[in-house]
Amino acid sequence: MNKAERRAKIDARVKQGLLGRWYAICKSTEVRKDRPYGGKLLGRKVVLWRDEDGKIQCIEDYCPHRGAALSLGEVHDGNIGCRYHGLVLDGTGTILRVPAMPECAFEGRKVNEAYAVQEANDAVYVYIPSKERPEPPKLQLPEEFTSKDWTGFLCTAAWQANYQLALDNLADPMHGCYLHASSFTLAFGAKQDLLKLDNHDNGFHVSRVGQVGENFDWVEMVVEEGGLYCRLDIPYPPAAGPGGHMRIIGFVTPIDDDSCKVFFWRMRMVTGTAREAWRFMYRAALEPRHWHVLEQDRIMLEEMTDAAGRRDMLYQHDLGVSRIRQLVLNAASEQVDFEIAAELEAAE
Repeated sequence: MNKAERRAKIDARVKQGLLGRWYAICKSTEVRKDRPYGGKLLGRKVVLWRDEDGKIQCIEDYCPHRGAALSLGEVHDGNIGCRYHGLVLDGTGTILRVPAMPECAFEGRKVNEAYAVQEANDAVYVYIPSKERPEPPKLQLPEEFTSKDWTGFLCTAAWQANYQLALDNLADPMHGCYLHASSFTLAFGAKQDLLKLDNHDNGFHVSRVGQVGENFDWVEMVVEEGGLYCRLDIPYPPAAGPGGHMRIIGFVTPIDDDSCKVFFWRMRMVTGTAREAWRFMYRAALEPRHWHVLEQDRIMLEEMTDAAGRRDMLYQHDLGVSRIRQLVLNAASEQVDFEIAAELEAAE
């Protein structure tokens, strides 16, 4: 394979999304025992459902008989049944029954790829294996998810934009005082500043130099084995209730080359009676304001030119953008090189 072919494979992997990662796919409440849930990530259609014990199963959303979507089917005794001709598969992707032809030779064949699944903090995560990491590593989650001091709400939305644009947006603190200038809290602070970037063992921290606690002033991108997420704080005034700053924990899932799904937990460090007061206040008054901010991001990213990311003229404020792009590119290069080496070894 020549350099141009290798580069094309790397570029395609970057655009599609990295393999060997855990990805959030939906809310836990969306996966039920009585009907399947159809989702898509990294261009792969998958179907999820709960078996009789409540455990989530996930396989390719494809009936091996004629290609119908299993997500349009039914759950039978903890297994998935195709609505088109009734084939029943289990959570390993094995055909259990062909009702229209008893004792069919297809029964007992494992034909669909099955995926590892975990639930955590109101979300469902699916592992997409890679050549060098076929088995899932431990799902590493933010410490806020397991702390008794933090509480929050998950919101999720599908955006018609490549996942890289969403990551760039998160790694860019300077856009807050411009794009979100009409929001509840992000109108404050200086519109001129410098940024600094500090690398650490699991990612990096990018922050504004001239101000702290005024706006979306910093973000930490966390790169764990098998996953990536971010955390940031949005300053909140006393009028927004107890708990201090609003902490955002964000995950981005590639759906396909042209769309992604974002998962944002809005969290505050608050306990006891104050916790219940804040949760009520969030639902009653604050949640629509947060959706307003997300809509501003969505519209901006969806309307970006197809050349975004390829013709960008980056400057000092884009330290975080450059770093997250480099991390993704490095990981994609390692994956592709491993696959190329494996193919050459198999051909010898």
